[in-house]
Amino acid sequence: MGKFDGLLLASDFDDTLYDLDLRIPERNLEAIGYFTGQGGRFTVATGRAHRTFAPYAHLVPMNAPAVLSNGSAIYDFAQDRMVFQTFLRPQAAADLETLARAFPEIGFEAYFGEEIYVFHPNQVTDAHMAKVGTSYTRCDRIQDIPTPWTKVILQQDSSYLLQVQRWMGERFPGAYEIIFSNKYLLEMTDFGSNKGGMVKRLAQYLGIQQEQIYCVGDNQNDIPMLALSALPFAPANCAQEVRDWGARVLCHCGEGVIGDIVDILDRLY
Repeated sequence: MGKFDGLLLASDFDDTLYDLDLRIPERNLEAIGYFTGQGGRFTVATGRAHRTFAPYAHLVPMNAPAVLSNGSAIYDFAQDRMVFQTFLRPQAAADLETLARAFPEIGFEAYFGEEIYVFHPNQVTDAHMAKVGTSYTRCDRIQDIPTPWTKVILQQDSSYLLQVQRWMGERFPGAYEIIFSNKYLLEMTDFGSNKGGMVKRLAQYLGIQQEQIYCVGDNQNDIPMLALSALPFAPANCAQEVRDWGARVLCHCGEGVIGDIVDILDRLY
């Protein structure tokens, strides 16, 4: 028995748990060790798919399944199995063809199983693939990309993507989650498949009450799980949308924001 029995702490990965220097600060590792040693369940809720997170999973001392693909999957790395997964609706390819005609400068990554297919790659694609450390298959025709897709990442500059986000919401209401993971990456998952919904599903799977869930994240795609959190936390480097939404801002991700959170929970419990 420990003081954190029955608690779930879910952290975003990039620029939250994993810092801007592409490492997990030692303070985070020490805090997670203390939290899990006292009975807490710790996991990651990331926009990364299985392929792009699996090479880093061993760095994270998780003792619960991870939420992947921006809320479209739960994967248990301890047992190496998919717990739950959702997919974009069958007409997603046709919808993206319509989008590409309306926004000819758009590029996107489509995730099919462990494969990543890219339509109209651009400088954002190259930077993103370099950061996550993987490759992709280019397809010049959307209809040549195999389906179903777990998610799509739309890519261009931020002002262009803001127009795309508004257009998608108006054109396909109730069909997709369309949310930024950073200002150059606009994530598209099945409607209802976001970090909040999947962290809630994970908590139910683990037998944890909703009021015992704590979450931390730095960007717009984290807001659905921050809304679920008993106390919503963010690192000091978070996006302005997260500050404006009302998250409790703690130290910078490079200083070990999980340490701040566990200190707070240590006082609460």
